[in-house]
Amino acid sequence: MREVDLRHADLNLLVVLNALLDERSVTRAAMRLGMSQPAVSRALARLRALFSDALLVDGPGGYLLTSRAEDLRPLLRNTLAGVSELLDGRTFDPMQATGSVRLLMLDLEAAVLAPRLIASLAVQAPAVDLQVVPPGLRPLEALEADAVDALIGVVEDAPAGVKKRKLYQDNFVTLMRAEHPTAARKLTLERFLELDHVVVSITGTGRAWVDEILARSGRKRRVKVRVPSFFAAVEIAARSDLVMTLPSSLARTAADMRRFVMASPPLDLGSVVISLAWHARHQDAPRHVWLRRTIAAAVADIGL
Repeated sequence: MREVDLRHADLNLLVVLNALLDERSVTRAAMRLGMSQPAVSRALARLRALFSDALLVDGPGGYLLTSRAEDLRPLLRNTLAGVSELLDGRTFDPMQATGSVRLLMLDLEAAVLAPRLIASLAVQAPAVDLQVVPPGLRPLEALEADAVDALIGVVEDAPAGVKKRKLYQDNFVTLMRAEHPTAARKLTLERFLELDHVVVSITGTGRAWVDEILARSGRKRRVKVRVPSFFAAVEIAARSDLVMTLPSSLARTAADMRRFVMASPPLDLGSVVISLAWHARHQDAPRHVWLRRTIAAAVADIGL
């Protein structure tokens, strides 16, 4: 392998390159880096000369990455993560730390965990902010891209390079408003199937877990409303005769408003495991080790 003379290389260009490859836009990369747009354009010209490749080419709606740029992305992320840890040293003092921790999770997990986690940060790391990032269609890719520090949610099949640990296990309950016509009656399977339901669908497609279970026995319920947010679904259930089946941790939070009645679903739904996932490149990084311990402690304090 040819040895590269780093004495004449501007390594700050790699930071700009990382932002350009992520954002695929000179304007957005400039905003992310706190640089002017002309400065980023000049840096892109230098990068093209450095790599002897266009890196970004015009496409519909913005830039597209060349094959060379696609090949550079994982190596670049790992390199910058290693440099960051090298400069940070092997110690981490949360009281002196600044910046944000970026956690990818649904509004369900945010509602349950964020208040306790914010309280922990206020004591341990007062200058550190919390940024909750909503999941997209491929949430695990956010870990690979270093777009978030960790993911909290259901992680069934973690790909190579992603580590996880169980945070807590949740059971399901069915929630209906306190004045619901059937609130005082036993929730049988027949009655459950007769009711109108609101379900949470993050992607807008596919069947919910309840519907998968019902389909196995040839049954079907009436899903009248689909929404992408648990709290939207809770508010709909609070103000209509629609019912929803959801993890008990959020149901208990909503039930504190004294607007609901909770019932056990009349079918075996099993339980859902909520995990904490992170990329292996940060396994031993002091800041990330502290963050994972803080999240685990926050869950333990809640008693889930």
